[in-house]
Amino acid sequence: MTRKQKRSLYKIIAAAVLYIAGLLAEHLAGGTIGFVTSLIFFAAAYILVGLEVLIDAVKGILRGEWLDENFLMAIATVGAVLIGQYDEGVAVMLFYQVGELFQSCAVSRSRESITALMDLRADYADVERDGQVVRLDPEDVEVGEIIVVRPGEKLPLDGVIIEGATSVNTAALTGESLPRVLREGDEVLSGCVNGEGLIRVRVTKPFGESTAAKILELVENSSARKSRSEAFITKFARVYTPLVVLAAALIAVIPPFFTGFDTFPKWIFQGLTFLVISCPCALVISVPLAFFGGIGAASRQGILVKGGNYLEALAGLETVVFDKTGTLTKGSFRVEQVRPSETCDADTLLRLAAKCEAASSHPIARSILDEHRARFGGEPDVSDVSHVTEMAGGGVTCMIGGETVAVGGRRLMKSLGIDCETPASAGTVVHAASTDGQSADGTPTRSRWLGCMVIADEVKPTSADAISRLRKLGVKRTVMLTGDAKPVAAAVAESVGVDEYEAELLPAGKVDAVERLLENKKGTLAFVGDGLNDAPVLSRADVGIAMGGIGSDAAIEAADVVLMDDDPSKIASAVSIARRTILISKQNIIFALTIKALILLMGLFGHANMWLAVFADVGVSVIAILNAMRCLKGETRFYDLASRGR
Repeated sequence: MTRKQKRSLYKIIAAAVLYIAGLLAEHLAGGTIGFVTSLIFFAAAYILVGLEVLIDAVKGILRGEWLDENFLMAIATVGAVLIGQYDEGVAVMLFYQVGELFQSCAVSRSRESITALMDLRADYADVERDGQVVRLDPEDVEVGEIIVVRPGEKLPLDGVIIEGATSVNTAALTGESLPRVLREGDEVLSGCVNGEGLIRVRVTKPFGESTAAKILELVENSSARKSRSEAFITKFARVYTPLVVLAAALIAVIPPFFTGFDTFPKWIFQGLTFLVISCPCALVISVPLAFFGGIGAASRQGILVKGGNYLEALAGLETVVFDKTGTLTKGSFRVEQVRPSETCDADTLLRLAAKCEAASSHPIARSILDEHRARFGGEPDVSDVSHVTEMAGGGVTCMIGGETVAVGGRRLMKSLGIDCETPASAGTVVHAASTDGQSADGTPTRSRWLGCMVIADEVKPTSADAISRLRKLGVKRTVMLTGDAKPVAAAVAESVGVDEYEAELLPAGKVDAVERLLENKKGTLAFVGDGLNDAPVLSRADVGIAMGGIGSDAAIEAADVVLMDDDPSKIASAVSIARRTILISKQNIIFALTIKALILLMGLFGHANMWLAVFADVGVSVIAILNAMRCLKGETRFYDLASRGR
């Protein structure tokens, strides 16, 4: 409990004691003394629990925002006191404050479920300056400076280890406690906890651009993106509140003209009771709380949802489109075979390919460079490399020692007019060719095929389980899109069990494919990619889900949902959490509206007293809040229940 919540609890307890004392004084002492004594006790109790509400109601009126729950409670309780119903006026305010305390505790618990996971920001950074270690705020550390991180300390900034080796706990980023072993040259991310050795880290990003800062910003802004249910409740309350205030006024004023003006106090009391019954607290509180709890439950599993609207979209998921590399496969390529042509040898083929790919950031290019380092013990010599041109989805061409060298897929070779031999392999085949120059019209002359390399990418162990779980959740269609060759795509598609696939697609081709799927879809369509080169498709889909790469900037920026540990099976967890959240919010809406409608009708005909009104307001609110807190438990294990909750 926070200090404010404890103070509220103490006020409620004290007011309850005073209220009971007032009731006892009224019934035991009797007469004028009993009446005056009880009045003092009731007044003290009301001031304790009601003064703050009265002040907030006045502030709301001055701001022009008077039709809120504070105004309704103030009018109802002050009105009850004015017509002599002192005990009921105090009771309404007392129980209202009990409901408010329940709400505050529920919201705090929901927020703690996120902030406990997202306690990413380190309080300090130990920076080496002028031969000394100085403790600074992480925001004051500049890029390029060296920080020292000891065992057990939180990494304050993103950087690269320049000295030392350790294991880091990435639970705050991924939801998984499995440590990652890091050595010199490895990248470290802010928010992780240094597990073992002392390390020296060169800072690569200012705090504002660090992984921790970006995730904190994402979580803080998630509540601003409301779901359709939340938006409906907000609009509903704006129309509903003035209508019930008007109805309450009519109940208080109109009937005495027909039943006699001596019944005026009775109908004022009925109007006040109607006001208490009509207070929309249960709806206004419980529905946003359910979505906040759902986002918190997802965050605990390393699933970052950027808002309630995306959680609601996930609940209606029927089509999931996957990128292949880095999504269903690990994206950690390795060269399995180097197959030179008759006019070249393996070492020359690998050296030329590495020179050509030296400036590329593509995973396949990095695998060729890794193989070069393994074979020759260092980086390729690029002193004679010039005019490097990288073609999206095609490959790379450059000038090496006066001749043009091209490294890429069959499409690139075909565009250069080069015949190449493609081995039957489930791996990605990268070809290399050279030309002596170009003719006047730019056509390559005397081209020759140098050979090819077979590069393998391993399927993630959870990919097949991800597809299976999505089917159990009622997802009707799974599609894989890739720029890789058809044999590779077919092998991966069969391995993981997707319904269909499209291969040899350029980035623009993926967008076109998603556009076609969007035209024929019924429910929500999600695209799952690595967030680095899939940004156009991620933004085009109903829901963009990115493999976060443990904090990839591009993933966090482009996607609506980020899976921080790159595990595709978490998609099913996210859908299950979303459907559970929608189911619970619908339960609250139906329950609150039904109970209120019944008791409002009873109040309209004079059959509801103030105690029943208290239940209609505070009781329904507490029940709805407790139900909404179930969202914090995360995904349900009952797939059929989750599916029915759409």
